[in-house]
Amino acid sequence: MTPRHHAPAWQVGANPWIWHSPVTTEALTETLPRLAHWGFDCVELPLEHPDDWDPASVAKLLDATGLAPAAVVAVMSDGRNLVRADPATARATQDYLRRCVDAAHAVGAPVVAGPVYAPVGRTWRLDRAARTAAYDEWRAHLAPVAVYAARAGVRIAVEPLNRYETSLLNTVAQTLEALEGLPEDVVGIALDTYHQNIEEHSLPEAVRAAAGRVAHVQVCANDRGAPGADHLDWPGFLSALRTAEYRGPLCIESFTAHNDSIAVAASVWRPLARSQDALATDGLGFLRRTLEAL
Repeated sequence: MTPRHHAPAWQVGANPWIWHSPVTTEALTETLPRLAHWGFDCVELPLEHPDDWDPASVAKLLDATGLAPAAVVAVMSDGRNLVRADPATARATQDYLRRCVDAAHAVGAPVVAGPVYAPVGRTWRLDRAARTAAYDEWRAHLAPVAVYAARAGVRIAVEPLNRYETSLLNTVAQTLEALEGLPEDVVGIALDTYHQNIEEHSLPEAVRAAAGRVAHVQVCANDRGAPGADHLDWPGFLSALRTAEYRGPLCIESFTAHNDSIAVAASVWRPLARSQDALATDGLGFLRRTLEAL
């Protein structure tokens, strides 16, 4: 089995979390035509709950709008855990991740991306021995999901998060260590400029360290606003991605302060742009201009 769509280099996408949570079939019906009208190439598809959106209906929406499915985004909420998890929790989390793979295959998305190891917000102290043991446990629990994803022609992109959202994988270096032994063509890294800006000494250096294993890229300003409305080294970051021969899309991921559940989950306490539409379109324009100038 192979996906129908593969995003060529330098497509630009957006995540409907900019406006909605959960992202349902109804939300996608409203959002996808606007993304296409503004000139986006692709869209991320968050799957907070397995039945939030119908893959057959979304596939038709994608065909109608011409948008490519950049990735299905796995959501690691409370109860989804592959580390320091009891057997029942680990099995339920594996089942959820398989559902994400099924959804990706059904709509033709090449990637399932997210922090597919522990619930967002779960932190605990790890010494060297505990960290090594946690990585071993995580690999063992993810391995059957990786086999399932490989059979579906879907790659898993593991996202390191900032220190306030996890204590397991914060940096590219830690993520590469955790990935050792997992097949590179099946399990890669999802880079997110928001988390990298907090945890890495240099965005370009982090990209160079991940070269060959970057499976997906999410972009936003350092405060979660529109790319370009910030202090980040965008030319350096994008040039490093090009040198690393990353061929996938750049997807703007941000959130709205006007939705109670997502505002609390993402700690978005104020508007991050003059409007949510502007966050998306300003970011798109900036990325287009910066890429053309490289």
